[in-house]
Amino acid sequence: VQFVHGLVTNPGWEWDVFAAFFTTETVLRAVWVTLQLTFYGTALGCAIGIGLAFMRLSDSPFLRSGAFGYVWFFRSTPILVQLLFWFNIGALYPQILGVSTVNLLGPVSVAVIGLTLHEAAYAAEVVRGGILSVDRGQLEAAQSLGLGRWRRLSRIVLPQAMRAIVPPAGNMLIGTLKGTSIVSVIAVQDLLYSTQLVYHRTYEVIPLLLVATLWYVAVTSVLSLGQHYVERHYARGTAGAR
Repeated sequence: VQFVHGLVTNPGWEWDVFAAFFTTETVLRAVWVTLQLTFYGTALGCAIGIGLAFMRLSDSPFLRSGAFGYVWFFRSTPILVQLLFWFNIGALYPQILGVSTVNLLGPVSVAVIGLTLHEAAYAAEVVRGGILSVDRGQLEAAQSLGLGRWRRLSRIVLPQAMRAIVPPAGNMLIGTLKGTSIVSVIAVQDLLYSTQLVYHRTYEVIPLLLVATLWYVAVTSVLSLGQHYVERHYARGTAGAR
């Protein structure tokens, strides 16, 4: 109602408020926090996910079972539940092995841990799917030529697997960026939480939500552009290169 009234009585009213807050220090600092959460959550999640993917592809039943259990559990549990669990772990277990857990993890640390463990499960499946997309005959041919395991992986498997890995990995990165908004429930001052703090004081709800929305759109657009060039790089020499 406030937004409609403003547009009717003064069309530039809401946009003046939007412009006033779009590049304020509070919002820019919140954007930086969001980018950091995205980077750490994705980087650490992918590192763990790569290990889990190779565990699932190994010959060891123990490693395969452990990796499968991890992926099954963290894909079955909502990220919000995971964040709340880690955030309240100190209240549930005040001491673990004689170490006090009260205030051991701050909100940002909890957010990074939650995002990392959650993303690792999805990254594992993305990497595993990419590796399985490589024709097995090529591996057998490379093996018959006497190429070692590492050379087969780096020269044969990964260059072809990346064509299948990059698109879902790019989507996962963008999903992580947007998913960081959920850390506002544990009072991490990301983009959404910071804009909420401002509009709770100013009551300019719609303009502040527009600020958050356009920042998300701007960052995801940059990431999508980067994904496009990475995909084109790995598609060189194929019919899908464009």
